[in-house]
Amino acid sequence: MKNTIAMTLKINALYTGLLAIFLLSSMPSFGQNVAADGPSPQVMEWKVGDTIRKALVYIPKGAKTIPTPVVFTFHGHGGTMEKMYRTRRFDQLWPEAIFICPQGLNTVGQLTDPEGKLPGWQKGIGADGDRDLKFFDTMLAFLQKNYRIDASRIYATGHSNGGGFTYLLWAARGPVFAAVAPTAAVAARVMKLLKPKPVLHLYGEKDDLVKTQWQKSTCQFLLKLNDCTDKGMPFADHATLYSSGTGNPVVIYSDTGGHTYPLAANQVIINFFKQQSK
Repeated sequence: MKNTIAMTLKINALYTGLLAIFLLSSMPSFGQNVAADGPSPQVMEWKVGDTIRKALVYIPKGAKTIPTPVVFTFHGHGGTMEKMYRTRRFDQLWPEAIFICPQGLNTVGQLTDPEGKLPGWQKGIGADGDRDLKFFDTMLAFLQKNYRIDASRIYATGHSNGGGFTYLLWAARGPVFAAVAPTAAVAARVMKLLKPKPVLHLYGEKDDLVKTQWQKSTCQFLLKLNDCTDKGMPFADHATLYSSGTGNPVVIYSDTGGHTYPLAANQVIINFFKQQSK
């Protein structure tokens, strides 16, 4: 029995080490680098109900003693935590923050994958037994128990189905977050539950999956919800900031592409998050 346990631990350690090497060797560079001796991402697991859930997590040095922000990042339908990590690299852009990329479960898609053969996130409050809301609660409770989390600087972003889940988290767990940044998504299912909060929404002008017009309607709703001015000001390339009468600014990022995520948005999202705290 002891030999079996020892062998399992060795296999898990080997997998985590190989994964870290793969991630750190294949990541695109965004102009800022974590020190060579900085922390590596690690796979964490939690049992939620009867299911083992996973996330790829970067924990900065000092997270146990220094108030530490947290950025939750949710992949789209059919995505993976590994791809989300290596295409966002928030650990490089904000190395002082915990960067956590959860892995979804096979889920019936709303616009694709009607048989539910690919991983994704619940699309409504109460759907799928709220398995992903429970997963989020478990991850956050773990971080708060084991690290010194800055409760005023917790954020969420996600793409496509992950962006929809970001809106769902805003609706169901709104007080937790300082700001959110959904991309290529709509808020139609939860609009009535949203309360004013700083938000960045990114859409593609040629999105044929989550239709551009649907997303523009969501953006108009956000501007009204947050009591924003009619005239915006430049925030970044393709991004406009609308100030808010309630202190909850809205940034609308209009990319020239389609449903794909522009890597240039990584820095814009992190800059926006850094400016927002509860």
